[in-house]
Amino acid sequence: MTRLDRAWFARDAREVAVDLLGCTLVRRFPDGSEAAVRIVETEAYRGTDDPASHAGRRRTPRNDPMFGRPGTLYVYFTYGMHYCMNIVCEPEETPAAVLIRGAVPVRGAEHLRARRPGVPDRLLLNGPAKLTKSLELDLAFNRYDLLAANGGPDEACGGKALRILPPDSPPPGYRATPRIGISAGTDLLWRFVAEGF
Repeated sequence: MTRLDRAWFARDAREVAVDLLGCTLVRRFPDGSEAAVRIVETEAYRGTDDPASHAGRRRTPRNDPMFGRPGTLYVYFTYGMHYCMNIVCEPEETPAAVLIRGAVPVRGAEHLRARRPGVPDRLLLNGPAKLTKSLELDLAFNRYDLLAANGGPDEACGGKALRILPPDSPPPGYRATPRIGISAGTDLLWRFVAEGF
């Protein structure tokens, strides 16, 4: 079984983005209930050589988490209404992260539905903002350490609020496509979509 440790995340963002396909995010909610989702869509963002990266121009208070420890989260607020979750990768002080764009429920789907009532299961997690809303992830999770015993805002959850597990088996295949919703770096095939899940 692959060990998702600091060194695993300290690799090239494009490699991490591919290898995250099939991994499972487990969310423990404040009421003690849990849901697990399998990652099926990612996008890689790298610092100075990526014009679409938040850190492509300079370091700012907003993008500072991208320069942090691999395996921590970079969560940002966008369009005045949505949160997006990224996992920081590559060595510390090298700004890079993988946006988690989509997932599918593995267990606890009823808890996800409660947060997005009336939405069909196939649409619960098929976008980065839908995923964070279903999993109740917001700026409180910015800089959250997925690899630490106590990563961040866990006290209300009575334990680890968010953790990541390696895949039982990798996806049979994946597609590499241009990233979505950007105006620069559109020629880079750094969006990865799992096939066969």
